[in-house]
Amino acid sequence: MRAAADSTPPPAIPLNGAEILLDPLGALVWPAEHLVAMSDLHLEKGSSFARRGQMLPPYDTEDTLARAEQVIARWRPRIVIALGDSLHDRTGAERLQPSAFARLRTIQASRTFIWIAGNHDPDPAPLLGGEWAREVTIGALTFRHEPSRTAQAGEVAGHLHPSARLVVRGRSIRRKCFATDERRMVLPALGAYAGGLNVRHPALSGLFAGAFQAHMLGAARTYRMEARACLSD
Repeated sequence: MRAAADSTPPPAIPLNGAEILLDPLGALVWPAEHLVAMSDLHLEKGSSFARRGQMLPPYDTEDTLARAEQVIARWRPRIVIALGDSLHDRTGAERLQPSAFARLRTIQASRTFIWIAGNHDPDPAPLLGGEWAREVTIGALTFRHEPSRTAQAGEVAGHLHPSARLVVRGRSIRRKCFATDERRMVLPALGAYAGGLNVRHPALSGLFAGAFQAHMLGAARTYRMEARACLSD
């Protein structure tokens, strides 16, 4: 497994003995297993809000799928794992447009695609195709939606939408990020309308026994920093 010819692969980082890469769009890449994991797509969040009278531009699903397509094209994995909350609600699949289904079928073609159950989408949605599971363990890593409250070596989870905040040259910068202590990891949300929880928040920082790092998403790479150096909201 390798990045497309016109891309420079990011440096590998350890995760419970596995060597992984962090895609700047917010996906975990495990070259040894030809695997990509992404989290919290929240497809059809815009239409879900519209049903409750809060009108948002209805383009989030197409934008999110475009990001997923970029990741798949860059890494050409054999396995893709979506770490839950792929749909914003239980009926989200029924509101997907034909163009979205077509894009999903292309993403899933010729590879194993596993949807992990999330709190927004706990039940399988057969319309989406692929396989469904509560969690999946492959080698040293276990992929699930919600991180456990006890230290779980090898856990790869989503749910909390980590983000990091800095002040650079007097300007506040807030970006989605990966959070990891190299034993476990929480992925950022890939969804266009998915927000972020500050890495200094106890719900996130409390997952790690000691120091941990935030890998902020940039235009072409991620930027590693100690979480304790990031600012609270």
